[in-house]
Amino acid sequence: MPGIEAASARLDGHSRQKPALRPTSIFPIRYSQFRAVLGEMSSSSMTFPNNNDWQIVAGVAGAGAVAALAIWLALRRRPSAEEIERARRGFLVQSGRLVDGMLLDVYEVDGPEGEKLTFLLYNYRIAGVDYECSQEITAMRGVVNASEVRAGFPCTVRYQPGNPHNSIVVAEGWTGLRAAVPQFPNFDDPNPLDRGHLQHGRR
Repeated sequence: MPGIEAASARLDGHSRQKPALRPTSIFPIRYSQFRAVLGEMSSSSMTFPNNNDWQIVAGVAGAGAVAALAIWLALRRRPSAEEIERARRGFLVQSGRLVDGMLLDVYEVDGPEGEKLTFLLYNYRIAGVDYECSQEITAMRGVVNASEVRAGFPCTVRYQPGNPHNSIVVAEGWTGLRAAVPQFPNFDDPNPLDRGHLQHGRR
Protein backbone atom coordinates (compact mmCIF):
# COMPACT_ATOMS: atom_id res chain seq x y z
CA MET A 1 0.00 0.00 0.00
CA PRO A 2 1.27 3.48 -0.75
CA GLY A 3 0.75 4.89 2.76
CA ILE A 4 2.46 1.97 4.44
CA GLU A 5 5.41 2.17 2.03
CA ALA A 6 5.76 5.89 2.61
CA ALA A 7 5.75 5.41 6.37
CA SER A 8 8.35 2.65 6.17
CA ALA A 9 10.49 4.79 3.93
CA ARG A 10 10.44 7.61 6.45
CA LEU A 11 11.40 5.17 9.19
CA ASP A 12 14.27 3.83 7.12
CA GLY A 13 15.48 7.39 6.47
CA HIS A 14 15.51 8.22 10.16
CA SER A 15 17.34 4.97 10.95
CA ARG A 16 20.07 5.76 8.39
CA GLN A 17 20.77 9.25 9.80
CA LYS A 18 23.67 9.23 12.22
CA PRO A 19 23.34 11.22 15.42
CA ALA A 20 25.35 14.46 15.52
CA LEU A 21 28.45 14.14 17.68
CA ARG A 22 29.19 17.00 20.06
CA PRO A 23 32.90 17.95 20.33
CA THR A 24 34.49 16.81 23.50
CA SER A 25 37.24 18.72 25.32
CA ILE A 26 40.03 17.45 27.50
CA PHE A 27 39.64 20.47 29.79
CA PRO A 28 37.03 20.20 32.50
CA ILE A 29 36.31 23.95 32.29
CA ARG A 30 34.83 26.07 29.55
CA TYR A 31 36.95 28.21 27.22
CA SER A 32 35.65 31.45 28.68
CA GLN A 33 36.56 30.30 32.17
CA PHE A 34 40.01 29.28 30.94
CA ARG A 35 40.64 32.72 29.46
CA ALA A 36 39.57 34.34 32.69
CA VAL A 37 42.05 32.19 34.67
CA LEU A 38 44.86 33.04 32.27
CA GLY A 39 44.10 36.74 32.57
CA GLU A 40 44.27 36.59 36.33
CA MET A 41 47.58 34.69 36.23
CA SER A 42 49.19 37.12 33.78
CA SER A 43 48.03 40.17 35.71
CA SER A 44 49.31 38.75 38.98
CA SER A 45 52.69 37.71 37.55
CA MET A 46 53.35 41.07 35.91
CA THR A 47 52.80 43.13 39.04
CA PHE A 48 56.09 44.25 40.64
CA PRO A 49 56.66 45.00 44.29
CA ASN A 50 56.29 48.50 45.50
CA ASN A 51 59.36 50.76 45.26
CA ASN A 52 59.21 51.26 48.99
CA ASP A 53 59.91 47.56 49.49
CA TRP A 54 63.09 47.80 47.40
CA GLN A 55 64.21 50.86 49.33
CA ILE A 56 63.71 49.03 52.61
CA VAL A 57 65.71 46.01 51.39
CA ALA A 58 68.50 48.22 50.06
CA GLY A 59 68.61 50.18 53.32
CA VAL A 60 68.87 47.02 55.40
CA ALA A 61 71.64 45.64 53.16
CA GLY A 62 73.57 48.93 53.34
CA ALA A 63 73.25 49.09 57.11
CA GLY A 64 74.51 45.50 57.36
CA ALA A 65 77.54 46.30 55.19
CA VAL A 66 78.38 49.37 57.26
CA ALA A 67 78.07 47.38 60.48
CA ALA A 68 80.34 44.64 59.14
CA LEU A 69 82.94 47.21 58.09
CA ALA A 70 82.81 48.87 61.52
CA ILE A 71 83.31 45.52 63.25
CA TRP A 72 86.26 44.71 60.99
CA LEU A 73 87.89 48.07 61.67
CA ALA A 74 87.38 47.66 65.41
CA LEU A 75 88.77 44.12 65.59
CA ARG A 76 91.67 44.34 63.14
CA ARG A 77 95.16 44.68 64.53
CA ARG A 78 96.51 48.18 64.15
CA PRO A 79 100.19 48.58 63.26
CA SER A 80 102.51 49.64 66.02
CA ALA A 81 104.65 52.78 65.94
CA GLU A 82 107.71 50.66 65.16
CA GLU A 83 105.98 49.01 62.19
CA ILE A 84 104.90 52.41 60.85
CA GLU A 85 108.46 53.72 61.15
CA ARG A 86 109.84 50.63 59.40
CA ALA A 87 107.36 51.11 56.55
CA ARG A 88 108.43 54.75 56.26
CA ARG A 89 112.10 53.77 56.00
CA GLY A 90 111.32 51.17 53.36
CA PHE A 91 109.34 53.69 51.33
CA LEU A 92 112.20 56.21 51.38
CA VAL A 93 114.78 53.57 50.44
CA GLN A 94 112.70 52.64 47.38
CA SER A 95 111.64 56.10 46.19
CA GLY A 96 113.68 58.69 48.10
CA ARG A 97 116.18 61.03 46.51
CA LEU A 98 119.74 61.48 47.72
CA VAL A 99 121.28 64.69 48.99
CA ASP A 100 124.39 65.53 51.00
CA GLY A 101 123.88 66.38 54.65
CA MET A 102 125.72 66.86 57.91
CA LEU A 103 125.36 65.00 61.21
CA LEU A 104 124.85 67.48 64.00
CA ASP A 105 124.35 65.36 67.12
CA VAL A 106 123.49 61.98 68.59
CA TYR A 107 121.25 62.29 71.65
CA GLU A 108 118.92 60.29 73.87
CA VAL A 109 115.52 61.14 75.33
CA ASP A 110 113.23 59.36 77.79
CA GLY A 111 110.42 57.39 76.19
CA PRO A 112 106.82 57.18 77.42
CA GLU A 113 107.61 54.03 79.43
CA GLY A 114 110.93 55.27 80.83
CA GLU A 115 113.10 53.68 78.14
CA LYS A 116 115.89 55.52 76.38
CA LEU A 117 115.30 56.55 72.79
CA THR A 118 118.28 57.36 70.57
CA PHE A 119 118.05 59.97 67.81
CA LEU A 120 120.27 61.27 65.05
CA LEU A 121 120.12 65.01 64.39
CA TYR A 122 121.18 66.13 60.91
CA ASN A 123 120.60 68.89 58.40
CA TYR A 124 120.65 69.25 54.62
CA ARG A 125 119.82 71.80 51.95
CA ILE A 126 117.40 71.44 49.03
CA ALA A 127 116.81 74.23 46.50
CA GLY A 128 118.39 76.78 48.81
CA VAL A 129 116.24 75.79 51.81
CA ASP A 130 117.90 74.35 54.93
CA TYR A 131 116.20 71.45 56.72
CA GLU A 132 117.02 70.11 60.16
CA CYS A 133 115.51 66.74 61.03
CA SER A 134 115.99 63.86 63.44
CA GLN A 135 115.62 60.10 63.06
CA GLU A 136 115.10 57.57 65.81
CA ILE A 137 117.54 54.67 65.64
CA THR A 138 116.66 52.92 68.92
CA ALA A 139 115.37 49.77 67.18
CA MET A 140 118.24 49.72 64.68
CA ARG A 141 121.08 48.62 66.91
CA GLY A 142 121.87 45.84 64.47
CA VAL A 143 122.22 48.35 61.64
CA VAL A 144 123.99 51.28 63.28
CA ASN A 145 126.00 51.64 66.47
CA ALA A 146 125.20 54.98 68.05
CA SER A 147 128.55 55.07 69.85
CA GLU A 148 130.38 55.03 66.51
CA VAL A 149 128.39 57.86 64.98
CA ARG A 150 130.42 61.05 64.94
CA ALA A 151 128.79 64.43 64.96
CA GLY A 152 130.12 66.89 62.46
CA PHE A 153 130.70 64.25 59.79
CA PRO A 154 129.03 64.52 56.39
CA CYS A 155 126.32 62.03 55.54
CA THR A 156 123.91 61.12 52.77
CA VAL A 157 120.21 61.82 53.30
CA ARG A 158 117.26 60.21 51.56
CA TYR A 159 114.20 62.46 51.37
CA GLN A 160 110.74 62.26 49.82
CA PRO A 161 110.25 64.43 46.71
CA GLY A 162 107.51 66.94 47.39
CA ASN A 163 107.90 66.51 51.15
CA PRO A 164 111.56 67.20 52.01
CA HIS A 165 110.90 67.03 55.77
CA ASN A 166 110.33 63.28 55.43
CA SER A 167 113.90 61.96 55.38
CA ILE A 168 116.23 59.33 56.82
CA VAL A 169 119.94 58.72 57.20
CA VAL A 170 119.94 54.97 57.92
CA ALA A 171 117.60 52.07 57.10
CA GLU A 172 117.60 48.30 56.78
CA GLY A 173 120.03 47.48 53.99
CA TRP A 174 121.14 51.06 53.43
CA THR A 175 123.12 53.67 55.35
CA GLY A 176 124.09 57.22 54.62
CA LEU A 177 126.62 57.37 57.44
CA ARG A 178 130.27 57.66 56.59
CA ALA A 179 133.07 56.10 58.54
CA ALA A 180 135.41 59.04 58.03
CA VAL A 181 135.70 62.33 56.29
CA PRO A 182 136.46 61.71 52.62
CA GLN A 183 140.04 62.43 51.69
CA PHE A 184 140.65 64.21 48.43
CA PRO A 185 143.99 63.75 46.64
CA ASN A 186 146.48 66.55 47.11
CA PHE A 187 148.41 67.88 44.16
CA ASP A 188 151.71 69.64 44.74
CA ASP A 189 151.33 73.10 43.37
CA PRO A 190 154.47 74.61 41.87
CA ASN A 191 156.05 77.62 43.43
CA PRO A 192 153.74 80.51 42.51
CA LEU A 193 156.78 82.79 42.13
CA ASP A 194 158.47 80.40 39.77
CA ARG A 195 156.90 80.69 36.33
CA GLY A 196 159.49 78.56 34.61
CA HIS A 197 157.07 75.68 34.30
CA LEU A 198 154.93 77.85 32.05
CA GLN A 199 157.71 78.34 29.52
CA HIS A 200 157.38 76.55 26.25
CA GLY A 201 159.26 73.28 26.06
CA ARG A 202 159.73 72.99 29.81
CA ARG A 203 157.86 70.57 31.99
